[in-house]
Amino acid sequence: MKTSAPVHIAPVHVVGGGLAGSEAAWQLLQSGVPVILHEMRPVRKTEAHATDGLAELVCSNSFRSDDATSNAVGVLHAEMRRADSVIMAAADAHQVPAGGALAVDRHGFSAAVEERLRAHPLLEIRREEVTGLPPADWGRTIVATGPLTSPALAEAVRAATGEDSLAFFDAIAPIVHRDSIDFDIAWMQSRYDKPGPGGTGADYVNCPLDRETYEAFIAAIIGGEKTDFKDWEKSTPYFEGCLPIEVMAERGPETLRFGPMKPVGLTDPRTGRSPHAVVQLRQDNASGTLWNMVGFQTKLKYGEQSRIFRMIPGLQNAEFARLGGIHRNTFINSPRVLDGVMRLKAAPHLRFAGQVTGVEGYVESAAMGLLAGRFAAAEALGQEIVPPPATTAMGALLAHITGAANPETFQPMNVNFGLFAPLEGKIRKNERKQVMARRALEDIAAWADARPAAA
Repeated sequence: MKTSAPVHIAPVHVVGGGLAGSEAAWQLLQSGVPVILHEMRPVRKTEAHATDGLAELVCSNSFRSDDATSNAVGVLHAEMRRADSVIMAAADAHQVPAGGALAVDRHGFSAAVEERLRAHPLLEIRREEVTGLPPADWGRTIVATGPLTSPALAEAVRAATGEDSLAFFDAIAPIVHRDSIDFDIAWMQSRYDKPGPGGTGADYVNCPLDRETYEAFIAAIIGGEKTDFKDWEKSTPYFEGCLPIEVMAERGPETLRFGPMKPVGLTDPRTGRSPHAVVQLRQDNASGTLWNMVGFQTKLKYGEQSRIFRMIPGLQNAEFARLGGIHRNTFINSPRVLDGVMRLKAAPHLRFAGQVTGVEGYVESAAMGLLAGRFAAAEALGQEIVPPPATTAMGALLAHITGAANPETFQPMNVNFGLFAPLEGKIRKNERKQVMARRALEDIAAWADARPAAA
């Protein structure tokens, strides 16, 4: 780690202290490049954040699958660990049991990221809102304002690019106090008893529903009173990977039972059989006192949430630490407005990173921050900018947002093997994911180890 920088290295400004901004700042600092980090909270709050901490997790506390052998998200985790990601280091240090997923104590995670950044001598944090495009005299700047970009800055980006921002709704799942769950009905089990990072194979609370209860529950969700949208919000599409439960329920009575309420891999110990449907809760903090309802993001009004969710067996006396909510997320048409190393074509001193670029998910957003930080560091140090190979998860995401995706139909995307460079030769279908995962981890090694560094 560099503890000082040559006087000729100008600081890089990073706008936004979320996962992407924090990761971008870390990569710059570790390369010996000074950073000025701008975070508008608590000066200006957002509709979704609860604290002013850096890298706050707004929605779920899950980083999803940690399987690096056959899952694209797990491969991305492994690549970021190899590249000295502060986000992954904090996640690993504050993991909570979650079957095959990597989930974290959200408060411990955020505090760990902020502590490591604040301890770095090359970092300056400014608590202020950036209300327009960062000026040219700032020099190199990374805009990592996330899906909750302030309206003033979003309007400035639109004016500079000539492109309308695209947007979608993202929803927050409720959190339940564990001691209010009825364990005479609910039980602990992971699907197929699969243990994950720090887990035992019995990491989720499972609440069973029989057919009659399930059908009544679906009817209540569909009939429940929903949050009203403002006129300017009504045409905004949802992201398919994070649909509110009522939107899924309206698509058909079996949709939830084949989605977040699927009972596969679970056995109710009271009956010895798989239930008709199940609601799972995942540990949300290190002490295990708070559990979030998996996949239960919602736009139901608060009173309706309490009433309807208490219809779930095992949650009939549930006390909620937080009810679900909904907010509008914004992202730019990256394939049209960014170049191959994430610079804004209309203002090349600016890079964009994180979810605002049109990636979806915590680790995907942080990965784009990691890339933006490394690219800006190389530029600041007068070194060659080298993107990661397209065979890797990070390289595949980068290619997607900077040109591989069709700008006419561009929508947020999670990492998946469909984005990776194709395999060469004939590979059996059931072996392709494993082969792509091995190739990615082999190909990322040299790139990850070649961090830009001040002389």
